[in-house]
Amino acid sequence: MSIDHDQDVTRAERSDNVPAIPDPGLPEHTWRPTDVDERLAKRAERQVATLFGLSSVCVLLFLVSYFVLDVGDNHTTFAGFGASTVALGSTLGGALLFIGIGIIQWARKLMGDHEISEMRHPARSSDEDRAATLEALALGAEESGIGRRPLVRNSLLGAVGLLGLPAIVMLRDLGPLPGDKLYHTVWEKGMRVVRDVVGTPINKADLEIGDLVNAEPEIVFAVDEEGEHVLEGVELQVAKSKAAVILLRMDPSDITPAKGRENWSVDGIVCYSKICTHVGCPISLNERKTHHLLCPCHQSTFDLADSGKVVFGPAARSLPQLPLMVDEEGFLVAQSDFTEPVGPSFWERG
Repeated sequence: MSIDHDQDVTRAERSDNVPAIPDPGLPEHTWRPTDVDERLAKRAERQVATLFGLSSVCVLLFLVSYFVLDVGDNHTTFAGFGASTVALGSTLGGALLFIGIGIIQWARKLMGDHEISEMRHPARSSDEDRAATLEALALGAEESGIGRRPLVRNSLLGAVGLLGLPAIVMLRDLGPLPGDKLYHTVWEKGMRVVRDVVGTPINKADLEIGDLVNAEPEIVFAVDEEGEHVLEGVELQVAKSKAAVILLRMDPSDITPAKGRENWSVDGIVCYSKICTHVGCPISLNERKTHHLLCPCHQSTFDLADSGKVVFGPAARSLPQLPLMVDEEGFLVAQSDFTEPVGPSFWERG
């Protein structure tokens, strides 16, 4: 019984917030020079603003270095290193360093200097503690001087705002904007659908119900709008990869064509882009009984019997469908290019 009583007393003491260890207290507070001398406070304010200003200068030097210094085979060197790399690294590092030093100096010399202690409390604070915390945050914002010291505030905002410019500039290294290149592939009216790798044309009689074939366009030659450039080598392979498709034959009665797509299939043979609309993985995992096509990367699932609609997974758009017909010899050919961009969504897509 005595043990239970002692435990009850302990619980009561804890509930009354009685400390288990006496508070040793805090030493007498020592005021900083900037707390008692406004002249020193002003000087510290100028020092902090100068550091933020140096950060802004580093950002501008980064931009100048990016556009002025040569890279590639004839790049400018500095101490045996690429001058562009050295300049970009040092200026961007300096921009971040000066902001960091400035914030540290601001905190050490100008922000409120109070030492506080508090008892440990349950995970969920009481309403009184929450109110006190909000009050302390408001007091901290006031004591930081951000409202009373516009020079520090404005120079910090300027330095941090300029830091976004290097990120924007470096995006340029990802390559030129695609323009309308993602809206079109090399598919055109009358172009044959051929088997991937081997390149043999596909007759509609070659496919049985349930067959799935990886295919590509038969490119004899392709030219640009001016009719001067022939696709070859890497450019040809890129063009084929964008135009890669899969063919699936099913019972024609299983197909639910979307409006305007009633004649896009041939005797139950449908053709869709092989590029997943989520992040662009190549897909060809077929669930034969359901006509579902599964992406192996993130399990997006498309119903090929229903205009390639998404039935599961993170993909947000249906698979683009290529309209099919047959030529005079009975081989599968395209009616036209895709009527929408292939692949995942992008920033210029409407």
